[in-house]
Amino acid sequence: MRGILFSQMQPPEEWDAEFHDWYNTEHIPARLALPGFDAAIRYRVVEGEPKYLAVYEISDMSVLKTPEYQRLKDDPSDLTKWMLDNVSGFTRYTCDEQSDTGPHGSGDYLFVVAFSVPESDEPDFDDWYENEHIDLLMKADDWLRVRRYKVISGEGGDWTHLALHELASLEVMSSAEREAARKGPKRDALTDRPWFGKSSRWIYQTIHRA
Repeated sequence: MRGILFSQMQPPEEWDAEFHDWYNTEHIPARLALPGFDAAIRYRVVEGEPKYLAVYEISDMSVLKTPEYQRLKDDPSDLTKWMLDNVSGFTRYTCDEQSDTGPHGSGDYLFVVAFSVPESDEPDFDDWYENEHIDLLMKADDWLRVRRYKVISGEGGDWTHLALHELASLEVMSSAEREAARKGPKRDALTDRPWFGKSSRWIYQTIHRA
């Protein structure tokens, strides 16, 4: 099963440089050395908080249950432990992939939407996203890709589903195609459900790929 490890955090401003060095030279390489971890992308926030996001792309989610990964997670280096003890806004989600419109090239921006969907509403939610919302968004030239995930485990919020939208520009957020995607009968059928208006949204810009 393909999926991602999604983690947000924010260091104090005075040690931003040390934070980036740790993330890029220790934290990411240790994970990409494990079979199943394919790539990692780091982002800086454009809209929202926490300030930084890392998304690890995983081709086999069973890697998260291996002794090698558990050692990394449960017995971190002194530097890793210090970093994680001193950041704010920490989140960590492991997620199984539900759908992917396909790789059309990586955009400079990532629009993330997190939902907390009751199990009874999941069929309607999936139908809206897969059979109405994505189709309308993908009509915009700069809306490059949409990936949907179901949260398996999480820290930092009660989200059940994440949608990752790769964008070539920020201008596409104000496009006619996005405006059209925020309407439609399937969406209208969900708007009165209490959870629908409680989604969280962030816009991030790519700062590092590995």
